Amino acid sequence: MTKANGHWQRTTLVVAGMAVLAGLSAQPLMASTVFVGTCVAKVTQYSTIQAAVNAVKPGSTIRVCPGNYPEQVVIDRNLTLAGFDSRTADNPVVVIPSGGFVANTASLTTAGVIAAQILVTYPATDVTISYIAVDGSNSNLNGGCSDPRLIGIYFQGASGRLDDVAVRNQAQNSDNFGCQSSAGLGIFVESGDSKNSTVRIENSTVRGYQKNGITADEDGTTVTISGNSVVGAGPVDTAQNSIQVAYGATGTVENNTLADDVYDGTGYVSTGILIYGSGRMTIRRNSVTNTQTGIVTWTDGSLTANGNEIANNLVTNTHVGDGIDVCSNSNTITGNTVFSSDEAGIHLDSTCVSTGSTNFVSRNTVNEACAAILQGGSGNWLTWNMYANVANTILAGDVCTVVTPSTLSKSQVSSQGHAFSPARP
Repeated sequence: MTKANGHWQRTTLVVAGMAVLAGLSAQPLMASTVFVGTCVAKVTQYSTIQAAVNAVKPGSTIRVCPGNYPEQVVIDRNLTLAGFDSRTADNPVVVIPSGGFVANTASLTTAGVIAAQILVTYPATDVTISYIAVDGSNSNLNGGCSDPRLIGIYFQGASGRLDDVAVRNQAQNSDNFGCQSSAGLGIFVESGDSKNSTVRIENSTVRGYQKNGITADEDGTTVTISGNSVVGAGPVDTAQNSIQVAYGATGTVENNTLADDVYDGTGYVSTGILIYGSGRMTIRRNSVTNTQTGIVTWTDGSLTANGNEIANNLVTNTHVGDGIDVCSNSNTITGNTVFSSDEAGIHLDSTCVSTGSTNFVSRNTVNEACAAILQGGSGNWLTWNMYANVANTILAGDVCTVVTPSTLSKSQVSSQGHAFSPARP
């Protein structure tokens, strides 16, 4: 009996030892923390971010010392990429490589050529980037609209989080803002090719972009865009949008500060928040100012933009367009404040064909507009809204006379029917 027990004990120890060895070979135990730069002594160091990415196992952390890093980085595994807080210097900045930006990928949807400064790509599903700046200044992309589209950070069929990043100056060059189809984007999240993207973007700044600040496109994309500052370069001759969620993407846009998207041309208008062919979004507690149209939900042909919650936003000083334009159905529009809109404060817009209907509009405040509520659709429930200094309180139809013309050229002050310009690289 004793021998049998001893044998059982030895067998148990062997099995336990095998389990420990198996655990040591598991992915988390292979992960490591490495450094880029020389701000920390006696640690594993790399001279470039890409060299560190190529070397580490999934689940690792890469800490980046302050300084400029002239490279385009491709991340294809789960990891954390973070600036190193030296308390005496700025966070690291990814800048133009010495040979200039080059195309390093293509859109999953259109196959459009892209030069991404940081590309996060499949099979990565958990990538966190924080305390890093990405600057596209002095772009060598001077060949016009046929050049690769410059993107600061691009999640391509991959998932993760951006926190406390700064993304700026993604443009072909400082003077070329005329392109609509290939203009630069600050942050871009895209699903496609059976690969979905779920990304959280928070506490970050985006500015100096050529087309859009933050863009999320395609069915399968889910974003949470929270607590960011996005500032356009307007007036410029590209129809900019601070935040765009389009073509079936969905998620939440909340607590952002958005400003200065103004198109200095004809045929399009810029927006603070453009929801285009996407629905069931939550859009709340954002501040949007000095844009041509504040918040837009737009139905595009077969892609609807229905069922959104638009709540407690502050929209001020919209030029040319409406404060809130819902060219969709069954939205809940509550608790918003719209001040100084060239056209309607809230437009229940029927120009997308059978839209602007069955919306719940309650407890909104509008001060100074051609109409507090411009109602082109039907079956809407309007209750407990407050209006002041408006030419019309509730006006039927989709057209009202501009009260205070914009300081932009008169050719831009049209009577509704505006065309929006979403980005689809």
